[in-house]
Amino acid sequence: MEEHTTAVSRMTVGAEGGDDVTKEAWPTQPRPLSHDRVTLVVDGTHFVVDPAVFTTYPDTVLGRMFGRARQHSFTRPNAKGEYEIAEGIGASIFRVILDFYRVGMMHCPEGVSLAELREACDYLCINFDYSTVRCRDLSALLHELSNDGARRQFEVFLEDLLVPVMVCSAQEGERECHVVVLTDDDTVDWDLDHPPPMGEENSQIIYSAKLYRFFKFIENRDVAKTVLKERGLKNIRIGIEGYPTCKEKVKRRPGGKNEVIYRFVQRPFLALSWEKEEGKSRHVDFQCVRSRSVPNLITALGEGPSRATPTPQVDELDRLNGPAPPALHQ
Repeated sequence: MEEHTTAVSRMTVGAEGGDDVTKEAWPTQPRPLSHDRVTLVVDGTHFVVDPAVFTTYPDTVLGRMFGRARQHSFTRPNAKGEYEIAEGIGASIFRVILDFYRVGMMHCPEGVSLAELREACDYLCINFDYSTVRCRDLSALLHELSNDGARRQFEVFLEDLLVPVMVCSAQEGERECHVVVLTDDDTVDWDLDHPPPMGEENSQIIYSAKLYRFFKFIENRDVAKTVLKERGLKNIRIGIEGYPTCKEKVKRRPGGKNEVIYRFVQRPFLALSWEKEEGKSRHVDFQCVRSRSVPNLITALGEGPSRATPTPQVDELDRLNGPAPPALHQ
């Protein structure tokens, strides 16, 4: 009986080489376990666990699979009575995830990708933050946490600052939008008679020091691009460019023409479209072209010596879609 109890308090992990490796699954003071053991197959590795540990977190995927869903036969084993789960998740990652159900904390060891652990947690609906994850590589951990924070922050910027600007452009009949983000202290003072020759007059301007600082980091720009793609926007470009703010000096050119030199500052920009293809019309353009059988306009008008019957101009669409012309007799 003592040997059986010890076996119950352990988890057997089948290594890739085929040998079974016994590993402690529970702490020195384990929680009460049931006698119902299940075998989980993850990436070809077998994990023998008590499903009661999963029901402690009912909002996770495993908590739902082995909670009421299992009682109603929503989760079915294979022919061997094993549960094949977590497709696409490696065995080493799943070992770390089991620690979350065991002690409420995941300790990511060296050699295990924190980014892969993050993806697995998202797939299994496990909270990924500093309260549930520990890692020796603080750079990798803080990078993932920064991505989470940047996503939440940009969604606020999108609704409060960017969407109103895009709506304004759409109401003017535009199909795209170019937004320049300036700081709160920037001043735009253009000479109306000599504006900068770069088309900035069509750009939308947002004055926000917080959004300016957000876009300074290329990692935040990558997060923003992902969010915009998820919202259905197209042709997204986010970067840093020079923007003319005010007149620096005026040069006089020969002939009395003045040239205004502007002061440029490096500021973030965002360009996007809400149409399928930027710069391409999805409608048919009708264009009349001159028939190649007419040598010149004089002949076509009957004013030349041959006075041949003029050939009418043909619509290019009719030429492509109409019946083939009859063959010319020699």
